[in-house]
Amino acid sequence: MPHVQPVTSRREFLMKAGGGFGALAFAHLLALDGFAAGRTVPGEPRPHFKPKAKSVIWLFMEGGPSHIDLFDPKPELDRLAGKPMPESFGRPITAMGTADNTLMPSKRRWKQHGQAGIWISDWYSEVAQHADDLCVIRSCWADGLNHVGSVCQMNTGDILAGRPSMGAWATYGLGSVNQNLPAFVIMWDAAEVFGGPKNWSSGFLPAAYQGAQFRTDGPPIYHLAPPKGITAEQQRSKLDFLARLNQRFAADKAENTELAARLNSYELAWRMQSTAPEAVDLSKETEATKKLYGLDQDETKKYGSICLMARRLVERGVRFVQCYSGSGSGWDAHADLEGNHSKYCRQTDRPIAGLLADLKARGLLDDTLVIWGGEFGRTPFNEKGLGRDHNPWGFTIWMAGGGAKPGTVVGTTDELGLRAIENRVHVHDLHATILHLLGLDHELLTYLHNGRPERPTINSGKVVREALA
Repeated sequence: MPHVQPVTSRREFLMKAGGGFGALAFAHLLALDGFAAGRTVPGEPRPHFKPKAKSVIWLFMEGGPSHIDLFDPKPELDRLAGKPMPESFGRPITAMGTADNTLMPSKRRWKQHGQAGIWISDWYSEVAQHADDLCVIRSCWADGLNHVGSVCQMNTGDILAGRPSMGAWATYGLGSVNQNLPAFVIMWDAAEVFGGPKNWSSGFLPAAYQGAQFRTDGPPIYHLAPPKGITAEQQRSKLDFLARLNQRFAADKAENTELAARLNSYELAWRMQSTAPEAVDLSKETEATKKLYGLDQDETKKYGSICLMARRLVERGVRFVQCYSGSGSGWDAHADLEGNHSKYCRQTDRPIAGLLADLKARGLLDDTLVIWGGEFGRTPFNEKGLGRDHNPWGFTIWMAGGGAKPGTVVGTTDELGLRAIENRVHVHDLHATILHLLGLDHELLTYLHNGRPERPTINSGKVVREALA
């Protein structure tokens, strides 16, 4: 006779089956500590293939720098200055309803630079000296018209908040080299970035992968130093007690990654008290290095300090650093392009050139990917007579080092600089390329969320092979 299983009540079945949930929770906690097969902050990097870049420094010009006045000269725009845009170019829907305004020429002086002969305007005369290190992508395009959605998309791939940022994905995929510093750091020079923390959020990834803000005035990290009168032993005892309380509370809440992230953050804060002060102490640099970044001049000191700190962080194993210029949409030149861009180019030209020179001199540029750009570009037609509107249909981003092909121009925009027309590079393509240079396949880097394997580039994106060395 066939063997007959004894009848089991629902209560007994659930009691026996429930024993497996403890193993799931235990596996999750092991993963957070770097012992499981998942990709976590602690532990050795596990790229999909040999990476060209170990770290990323993203120089984010918030507000939308004008590509047609910086890296993408348009003689036809000068020829048609003061005339309506020809009907053959179509009428885009713009943020400020300016598509019927007359075309506005560039007032910049242009020159080809380096052996590659890359065109760069006089606004970035010092960056131009590094033309042979640049991979200039002139054919970028995006989906958003406003700053909040577009900054969000450039960081997360979507104009709507909620997805993980590139820094979070990179940290999730590769972990951290330095266990005493955050793996993902954000710095800005003015007001808070449009959209705020959602731009460096971990989204649906575990909370441990979100970015950490470093300040540029005063101590870079809030409450880094222990209070006066508190000994190291007292603080260690307090942290141990907090850890026991949190672990007891988290014991039956394994799905809440914020609790595990909180435990890790306490320990990281403890380790940072001995490591971070040295890492961000710019006084350790030589006077020549400070001058290289423009710390000796009022206009360049702020962003120069951010760029120099970025170099010090990647030198110490920080994986992903974002350096915002004009945070709070400073580059947003609706009314006075000349005044606005002259100001921000003066503030950033020397610091960025200094960063490139310093990384190269120290042998760091080979494995540090530097990215420059904003959330979109500017239109060829005028706004308010002397400004330009938002342009997500065609704009420029450049990369240097970290496996990007040096002395190269990828893609083109049309004769007026309105739309990308050749080798078009969407934000998802840019993200796929950044991850590729870090040794990560954007289609294989996934995280199960709500029953669906999510990836950084959502359902699209391709690596820009022309941009690879």
